[in-house]
Amino acid sequence: MTPAARLSAAIAVLDLVLAGMPAGQALTNWGRASRFAGSGDRAAVRDTVFEALRCRRSFAALGGSETGRGLVLGGLRAAGVDPATLFTGEGHAPAPLTDGEAQNPAPLEELVALDCPDWLAPALKRSLGADFAPVMRLLRHRAPVFLRVNRSRLTRDEAQARLAAEGIVTQPHGLAPDALEVTGNARKISGSAAYRDGSVELQDVASQAVAEALPLAEGARVLDFCAGGGGKTLAMGARLPLRLFAHDAEPGRMRDLPQRADRAGICVQLLDGAAVARAAPFDLVLADAPCSGSGSWRRDPEGKWRLTEARLAQASALQAQILDHCAALVAAGGRLAYATCSLLEAENRTQITQFLGRHPGWKPESGLCLTPLQGGDGFYLAVLARG
Repeated sequence: MTPAARLSAAIAVLDLVLAGMPAGQALTNWGRASRFAGSGDRAAVRDTVFEALRCRRSFAALGGSETGRGLVLGGLRAAGVDPATLFTGEGHAPAPLTDGEAQNPAPLEELVALDCPDWLAPALKRSLGADFAPVMRLLRHRAPVFLRVNRSRLTRDEAQARLAAEGIVTQPHGLAPDALEVTGNARKISGSAAYRDGSVELQDVASQAVAEALPLAEGARVLDFCAGGGGKTLAMGARLPLRLFAHDAEPGRMRDLPQRADRAGICVQLLDGAAVARAAPFDLVLADAPCSGSGSWRRDPEGKWRLTEARLAQASALQAQILDHCAALVAAGGRLAYATCSLLEAENRTQITQFLGRHPGWKPESGLCLTPLQGGDGFYLAVLARG
């Protein structure tokens, strides 16, 4: 495919996304219908689509419309490329620019340039303070790729050497002791021997830092209550021999966890809702609660634009319910760890303050507050001790 034909494909995919189809599904459908597209073409279209979604508001302003065509046009302008050189209408290229599209756009206002929703800006500014603009600028760009080395198998240096032998370039990251940032050939990871045998796992460095900050003791009974894919479950299991349990309100999210745990040499028992109560109490319960996802918008840019005041209120109510439920699962003298990938105080410190008001027998013990300025996703962690 020519560069212009790739843009036409991205426009078609973006129109489907703007109409409500998830980006992953839209890209999969396009790929299946476009057997002529090689791996490089598919990667280029995907990159264009996700860049447009991360910068949806500013690209729409630069391109003159919130359509697939407008977003791609705006993206070219943002990159300093003259759209007329690619919007030629020749072959499979997008149609030539209209007179209106050819006009230079007006300067962008701050929130437009930062791709920040107007309604959420006050809360983000209160939560981030002076870091608001720098963080929002980072969220407009692609997230780095990180690996977690399975320390029960090998050292970080050994993993780095193994990956290098397969052409995957990495460098250590200081936020977590087992973290490697992939700086070259990230697309080779899933096929590498180190990944296939469980020596490394894909995991954001901030998520690794959260797992590293959890208070663990050998042989402890630990429940990952909102386990999802199980990244933190496996990270805990790599630190120490534990009795690990995992639960998720949507069990399908954990479907790959048994295979991943087996590959990593870690034993994890999956629990449904009734089984959780029977297996309690636990020495540590981790509640990585559903949230706005504002700290990980680089990875899920659609989440930024799907979020509404009503959805944020629903998430906050659910977080409080999860905290209350998990507190009852903790043994006397045990710990409750609450985490979100949110940048918003309403989902973080406010939740903990309100929880402590409802449960006077608990006290705060430790925590973390990370933003993309530290290199990974935005994450919050509060560890609470039960009296």
